Amino acid sequence: MARPDPSAVKTVATIGAGPIGAGWAAHFLARGYDVHAYIHSMDEEAAFRKILDTAWENLEELGLADGASRDRLKLSSDLKATMNGAEFVQESAPERIEIKQALYNQLSEFVAPDVVIASSTSGLPITEIQADCATASRTVVGHPFNPPYLLPLVEIVGGERTDASAVTWAKEFYEIAGKAPLVMKKEIPGFVATRLQEALWREALHMVANGEATPEDIDIALINGPAPRMAFQGQCMAFHVACGEGGMATNLDQFGPALKLPWTRLEAPELTQELRDRMVDGCNEIAGDRHFEDMAAERDRAIVGVLKAIRAAKS
Repeated sequence: MARPDPSAVKTVATIGAGPIGAGWAAHFLARGYDVHAYIHSMDEEAAFRKILDTAWENLEELGLADGASRDRLKLSSDLKATMNGAEFVQESAPERIEIKQALYNQLSEFVAPDVVIASSTSGLPITEIQADCATASRTVVGHPFNPPYLLPLVEIVGGERTDASAVTWAKEFYEIAGKAPLVMKKEIPGFVATRLQEALWREALHMVANGEATPEDIDIALINGPAPRMAFQGQCMAFHVACGEGGMATNLDQFGPALKLPWTRLEAPELTQELRDRMVDGCNEIAGDRHFEDMAAERDRAIVGVLKAIRAAKS
């Protein structure tokens, strides 16, 4: 089946009014696309536009593409009308399999058969999502990291009924749309980045549960230790470069035995009421009187600064 040229796509449809759905809409608008955004009810419009307002301020700081304008947004609660003319669909519906399966059943009727549909799901396998879709061959996962209008990563994987050409097309399109796509080798729960994030999260919970560290201690350690380095080099290259001329070979030869030491506990701790309260109280203490919207705005400004610094370092 002939799909549209990824570089010629002009109109993108997004589905969802939450931080991911609205965040994707902001990203595509900033890249100069016409965006048809579907929300379940127009009662969600105010929340959608609030996310767009927050995103746009930071996207302007990073730099908008030629022709980028919020006036190129069409917002609707009519799914069929929203899909009209769409050359790519980014779905960010609630993470409930029955909702997504029913939605993809409808999308198979409303979306032109040569158009790729990508799900933002953070954990549901696309094989299950596409189960009731009559056009499953063009459905893929396109999993972003939050906020999707700033963080470049998008993890792509097909399901059992996905055509390989849809995965290839999605990768090319996301690259053109300013993303950093990662095509996965196979479907696995949690994809790549979330699995790595969850390993870190489990270890943090263990330390809090055992009275070894507070939430504040953990965040101080990450912010002032591995996080800045990993923002530029990741995990593997950070260890490769850290060991000098010998690189990763030296790292594994010298520090390999440490892998057997009890430095990590990959099994999740029991989420007791006490552990839950320690985490909640610790995070509330860090937040103080700051409202979550102010903290999100502060986060976005910091991410913009990091992204600009990385751009400068690579230039």
